[in-house]
Amino acid sequence: QVQLVESGGGLVQAGGSLRLSCAASGRTFSGFSMGWFRQGPGKEREFVAAITWNSGTINYADSVKGRFTIARENARKTVYLQMNSLKPEDTAVYYCAADATMRQLVAGTQVDYWGQGTQVVVSS
Repeated sequence: QVQLVESGGGLVQAGGSLRLSCAASGRTFSGFSMGWFRQGPGKEREFVAAITWNSGTINYADSVKGRFTIARENARKTVYLQMNSLKPEDTAVYYCAADATMRQLVAGTQVDYWGQGTQVVVSS
């Protein structure tokens, strides 16, 4: 089992920045690809970013490319999402996810583990 706990959400003005963190516990963290998803009001959950166990491959959704950065520290069992130039449409609950395979993680289907989510609100 892997437990994921997100933190760092909050209220920010458009153009501002936030850094989300996801702390993992349980099984070997370094063996998993890690990712971030989000679900905005009235919307389906969507993929945001993902990173392989060794940070060798990183994927981003087109909507966040150039603004968001995903990174991980295996020694700390933590994955981060640095969000810059935030827009009101980035408002959502952000979820951390872990999966043994990057492809499955990016697809968002049959993901092994999910966190409980952290709320991000971007005001205009």
